[in-house]
Amino acid sequence: MALTNSQYDTIIRNYEATQNRNRRLLNDRRAYVYANVEGYQEIDESIASISVEHGKKLLAGDEDALDELKAILADLSSMKEQLLISAGLPQDYLEPVYDCKDCKDTGYIDGVKCHCFKNTEISLLYEQSGLREMLESENFSTLSYEFYQGEDLLRFQNTVTTCRNFINNFNSDYHNLFFYGTVGTGKSFLSGCIAKELIDSGHSVIYFSASGLFDTLSKIKFDYKNTEDLHKSYEDLFQCDLLIIDDLGTELTNNFVASQLFSLINDRHLQQKAVVISTNLSLEDFRNRYSDRIFSRITSNYELCKITGPDIRMYKKKLQNRK
Repeated sequence: MALTNSQYDTIIRNYEATQNRNRRLLNDRRAYVYANVEGYQEIDESIASISVEHGKKLLAGDEDALDELKAILADLSSMKEQLLISAGLPQDYLEPVYDCKDCKDTGYIDGVKCHCFKNTEISLLYEQSGLREMLESENFSTLSYEFYQGEDLLRFQNTVTTCRNFINNFNSDYHNLFFYGTVGTGKSFLSGCIAKELIDSGHSVIYFSASGLFDTLSKIKFDYKNTEDLHKSYEDLFQCDLLIIDDLGTELTNNFVASQLFSLINDRHLQQKAVVISTNLSLEDFRNRYSDRIFSRITSNYELCKITGPDIRMYKKKLQNRK
């Protein structure tokens, strides 16, 4: 999915606005130079007539006309540069102005997205995900194994490998992940690691806590105000490249929640759209809390990753209190 059509159009309109702004800036500079640098405008105007004159010579068969024109234009260009420097202006003062010189503010180089376009795209995807601040600290660069031992360590290492494979094969292999286990063992952290890697590679990621997700779904279904914004949220839930549902089981579970959860994971499965779910519930508790058909969808279509160990957040808090 990456960008939606509206997001793409927004970026292109911004490029057009940049081009217009820089074009006005160049025109203002030229008007200033013509008004304040004596002789510059006359040279500019002479270039056109000289080019026409030598063009006629070339058409008439004068083979030296092109070389002569190049030499004259080089001399005139040097004269213009000297006039600008004498006036205390940079010699490139009247060169075209670009925010990005590589693509000349078009967003593309030979039909391929420029680095500036990709940076804008990624920034939009971060804004859409709502994860920018969280992912500054929750990413693979801050991953640590120091809190795990024995079987807990092995499980965590295996899950990290699973996450990296999930990312590396994301474009070619439809896959879902289900993190479960004890509280504070890194399930949300690994979800964040996945989110950052995919957003940085240009994929759209939507993150919801379970309570936030079902609150949004409730508004979509029952709130008849702000329907345009709600419809956009609904589209994002079903169309984004990756949906992350964090802390499933912390919400107030009822028939509405169960039916909406099934609809969401089932529809995304039919579209081959990936989902990552984390929960502190055991598989048995998860099955008892939700319907058998939800449990069946999860166990059939998700890779189950059990993570156990100490509550890292509590452990870090204790260390802070000792200082």
